[in-house]
Amino acid sequence: MKASAFEFRFRLWISFVIIVLGFWAPWIEPLQWGTRTTTWLWLGFHISALGVTATTGIVIATWLTIAVAAVAALLRVCGTAYLGAGIVNDAEMKAGLVIADGPYRYLRNPLYLGSWLMAAAIATLMPPTGATVCMVLLSVFLIRIVLAEEAYLTTQLGEPYTAYKRAVPRLLPGLGREVAAGYRHPNWGRALLSEITPIGVLVSFAALSWDYNSNLLIRAIIVSFGLSLIVKALLPAGDSNSSLH
Repeated sequence: MKASAFEFRFRLWISFVIIVLGFWAPWIEPLQWGTRTTTWLWLGFHISALGVTATTGIVIATWLTIAVAAVAALLRVCGTAYLGAGIVNDAEMKAGLVIADGPYRYLRNPLYLGSWLMAAAIATLMPPTGATVCMVLLSVFLIRIVLAEEAYLTTQLGEPYTAYKRAVPRLLPGLGREVAAGYRHPNWGRALLSEITPIGVLVSFAALSWDYNSNLLIRAIIVSFGLSLIVKALLPAGDSNSSLH
């Protein structure tokens, strides 16, 4: 089922509410479903069951989280650089030309995959049941957004976008699946400014996770999110990359 126009317009804030719900996990105490231990430590202890020490298990879990955050930041920055920050942050769906440059050569929705991976990294700071509920709800929500956006683009762009859909996977790049590069020039500076949140999540985990202080990491991520809102509000509305993939 496709997302509504309301869901698309407020997709950032709906995702934010889902993430807050994952941290809150109000069912733990009344329903005794799960514990307040972070998923980060939970993963580390389960990795240690494979024959390594608990400390090594937590280190492995930390590196895995950093890797996920790095891929998320890369997808978000590259996707925004080629698509255009103005389109990415717009409250309404727009269509222009089919974009098949950068990450769009390999998958149709690198931005949504990047958002999902960023949330997965953040979810390691939630209780395990909170992380589970968060990622399930977010997965359903993002798929609904993708279906709505792709239906809109198919209607607006017609056969060129239909051919693009046949050639390029929706969310997971397939081996040998890509299209020829176009001639679109990325706007890296604007993309870096527009994607402060995923960059902040990556920097927070890479720099601060070695103290194993989840509260410090949460505060750093909140600061990144707040800073991203300020920067987006200050950025000019126009964007040189004005077409949609």
